[in-house]
Amino acid sequence: MARRTAAQPRLALLAGALALAGCAALPVEATDTTAGVTVPPRWHASDAAPRDAGSLAQWWQRFGDPTLTALVEQALRANTSVASAQAALRQARALVQVQQARLGPSLDASASAQRSRSGGAGASNLFRAGFDAGWEPDVFGGQRATRDAAALDAEASAASLGDVQVSVAAEVAQSYITLRSAERRLVIARENLGSQEETLRITQWRVQAGLATSLEAEQARTAVEQTRAQVPALQTAIAQARHQLALLTGRTVAELSLPQGGDVPQPADELALAFPADTLRQRPDVRAAEARVGAAAQRVVQAEAARYPSFSLSGTLGLSALTLSGLTGGGAAAGSLLAGVSLPLFDGGALRAQADAQQAALEQARAGHRGTVLAALKDVEDALVALQGDRERLARLRAAAEAADNAALLARQRYASGLVDFQTVLTTQRTQLSAQDSVASGHADVASDHVRLFKALGGGWTPLPATGNRNP
Repeated sequence: MARRTAAQPRLALLAGALALAGCAALPVEATDTTAGVTVPPRWHASDAAPRDAGSLAQWWQRFGDPTLTALVEQALRANTSVASAQAALRQARALVQVQQARLGPSLDASASAQRSRSGGAGASNLFRAGFDAGWEPDVFGGQRATRDAAALDAEASAASLGDVQVSVAAEVAQSYITLRSAERRLVIARENLGSQEETLRITQWRVQAGLATSLEAEQARTAVEQTRAQVPALQTAIAQARHQLALLTGRTVAELSLPQGGDVPQPADELALAFPADTLRQRPDVRAAEARVGAAAQRVVQAEAARYPSFSLSGTLGLSALTLSGLTGGGAAAGSLLAGVSLPLFDGGALRAQADAQQAALEQARAGHRGTVLAALKDVEDALVALQGDRERLARLRAAAEAADNAALLARQRYASGLVDFQTVLTTQRTQLSAQDSVASGHADVASDHVRLFKALGGGWTPLPATGNRNP
């Protein structure tokens, strides 16, 4: 009895030491959104004043096109890639709960009934019922590191979902712009076709009157047929853009209903830029890369903790009797308590190699994070440069189209009066068609540049709240 009394303080001291050690863990380096990259205070390609990036969460509404807004919102609800990313996020969050549950004790209930016979002896019964409990104290933080890595994987999965949403919204907008641009170009081609057909009729009349040659008539017919050949190509582009929109919105082509015609949507001229550092915090791909670095760092801790001793506590409390009624007797109770420790002594260097492998994976994640940050900065600068250049180009194209319209009108009038030759008419009509078509394409380019800019700034998603407890 005295020995048991003397052992009790030691057991209490050991239990206290295990509890305190369970709050300790190997150090983990914090991650940095900028990945060590020197982020400029402003964008080099624009003088616009930066503002809050959160205002870009639904950037498609800035185009003022209800059809575009409806398409994007439908795609974010029904797109198959978004649904797949959402399922991956649910899986990652469930795995966090699995790792969290492993930190606590486990309790199992069991019951059995056995009937046996040996030789000529009579049959005997054995009935058992009880509870089994077990716990592995996380002395060196390996299990908590595993849980934290799973939690960071879930954060990366949430950011990856955001990245899919950003890409899908941008693809819908680009396809819609392509559709409206092709529809506008089709209108231009048909209008110019009508003008060229009128010129062909005038030429044929002049040939009949002996005022023009058959060569001029054939040249006019050539121009008409060349313009007419553009119509089916543009109709094909329109149909394919509709097919793409149906795919992105999770519908069949027959289920997609869009109004015919419409202008290419254009946002307000005022740019809504975010500070470079805010953009990096907003972009989902940068957030995902940052979370992957943190998860890799936690796996380094997990691999290092595996090289240290592990402890376990287990116990059993149950009833055992030869009859069912005997289970209720006081003598049927039985119990046991077991404490164990395991220390790796020799494994041929496997644990050390595993730790080195996780350290290499951490360096790889850091390199990927830095590359993602640099690519994010480049994407914004590229989009700003393209937008600035296409705006200037569109202004010049508008001036050229206005001049081409005037020249074509004058040429037709003077040709009808016999003041200019037919070659002048052909040249001005071709120039007019080319200039008008270029203006329509220029409008689409500027709108597409805005879409790429909003995507590069990290617009199009709302960060989800982190799940999982990553506290000691």
